[in-house]
Amino acid sequence: MGLELAYTEAVAQATRGLYARVAKVIPEIEWPAHAPLIAEINRLKRQKNAVILGHNYMTPEIFHCVSDFTGDSLALAREAARTDAAVIVQAGVHFMAETSKILSPEKTVLIPDSRAGCSLASSITGADVRLLRQKHPGLPVVTYVNTSAEVKAESDICCTSGNAVRVVEEIAREFGTDTVIMIPDQYLARNVAAKTGVKVITWAGACEVHERFTADEIRDYRAQNPGVTVLAHPECPPEVVAEADFAGSTAAMIGYVGAHRPARVVMITECSMSDNVAVEYPDVDFVRPCNLCPHMKRITLQGILHSLQTMSVEVTVDPAISARARVAIERMLAVKA
Repeated sequence: MGLELAYTEAVAQATRGLYARVAKVIPEIEWPAHAPLIAEINRLKRQKNAVILGHNYMTPEIFHCVSDFTGDSLALAREAARTDAAVIVQAGVHFMAETSKILSPEKTVLIPDSRAGCSLASSITGADVRLLRQKHPGLPVVTYVNTSAEVKAESDICCTSGNAVRVVEEIAREFGTDTVIMIPDQYLARNVAAKTGVKVITWAGACEVHERFTADEIRDYRAQNPGVTVLAHPECPPEVVAEADFAGSTAAMIGYVGAHRPARVVMITECSMSDNVAVEYPDVDFVRPCNLCPHMKRITLQGILHSLQTMSVEVTVDPAISARARVAIERMLAVKA
């Protein structure tokens, strides 16, 4: 760290309030390493008219200390569409940055590390979707937002884990069908089918974090933590969801904790989520299953600072693909929660 980013008294003063917010989840001994980066990132944001969109899976120093907007994929997509900032820094993975660029083509969209990908997004291509349409003519294609722009461009409508049930129900009704193609997450599709009664044709994609959870693990959490409330993400296998007390998107899980205030809770999702929610609800005891997303963890304070300093890595989307993908994304955003 250069001299200009030393942990000075001025930096300590400027970040004291931020540390008070995250003191429960960031050890005091680590703060002098974070604080100079946080102070400089927040200064550069003001200078460059930039905002940072922080996904729920970011680490607390990013989520609570430099992000201007936080949430799940749906919330961040909405913020990308309406922000007045000239620059969007996506503290998330590549498909999220593409979505931001599609919704705000006139803005500069940056991702701090271009290697921040997604196992779901890499599991399917636009050509794969075209082949699915040939095999199942006339059926609507519902595409999870965890996909590339070219896959979205081949779709009728996108969805997130938060609105997937509503999207599937509405598109099936619109097409007058009891069957939809839902890609690429096979587990999300099966979990949605169980809630809607709509038949789904799936793709063999899965989240490398959520697919690792098992029903036996959930039962072990209950045995080791009597009375624990289990919240699961719908990207988990159906047998895991069946063992949970509640299943929903990251935003829905946060909402559940806020509404019910369980004494002890385990969130069956990416590890950093529990830290971020613990800041909001210090009275809740969080059991932390530590399955990390290697792609989300490529986004660091150092990377965000470098991104703002150098205006890199800029995310671009072919205009022809962007125009088609935007239709599917905007149809998703129009679905009432």
